[in-house]
Amino acid sequence: MNRNTHPDIKVHAAGRYLRLVERDNWEFTSRANASGVAVLVSVTDDGRVLLVEQYRTPVCARVIELPAGLVGDKEDPDESVLVAAGRELEEETGYRARKLSVLMECPSSSGMSDEIITFVLAEGLEQVGEGGGDDTEDITVHAVEIEKVDDWLKQYMDRGFLLDPKIYSALYWLKFPQAAPSREPA
Repeated sequence: MNRNTHPDIKVHAAGRYLRLVERDNWEFTSRANASGVAVLVSVTDDGRVLLVEQYRTPVCARVIELPAGLVGDKEDPDESVLVAAGRELEEETGYRARKLSVLMECPSSSGMSDEIITFVLAEGLEQVGEGGGDDTEDITVHAVEIEKVDDWLKQYMDRGFLLDPKIYSALYWLKFPQAAPSREPA
């Protein structure tokens, strides 16, 4: 059964993008405008991982993250995760991937939200623009050498930036590709 259309779901509040819902005496959030999230594990041919930096209002701080975006939030509610991943990669970073593969689907915060994220490996990158996001975003793109990324992240954390922990899943898979859950196109 689709978790978003479960017959026992009770909607407590609904905004433009989120809903506060309850099912089985558990309150949680649910996206009102998207079917999921694509999170990109992107590495250039010369061994640089693509990270993005942006101010995040809920935590009142600049955050270093993997490029990511909503699936099905634009004109096509039935958009596939790989189409969304390609669109978000180019929009946020200015890079286009020759190959996109699903690595893993998992919950973003299983005690607070029904949101499912899909990690997507982006390979064969070509820079086709500047990136920076859409009109609602102010994104700075960082292409960091994988061998130096741990020190780079520590420097940003020491400067007061928050780090999204999904970065560490991506780095693990990039450093140990045999450990990646899957590399099959969706």
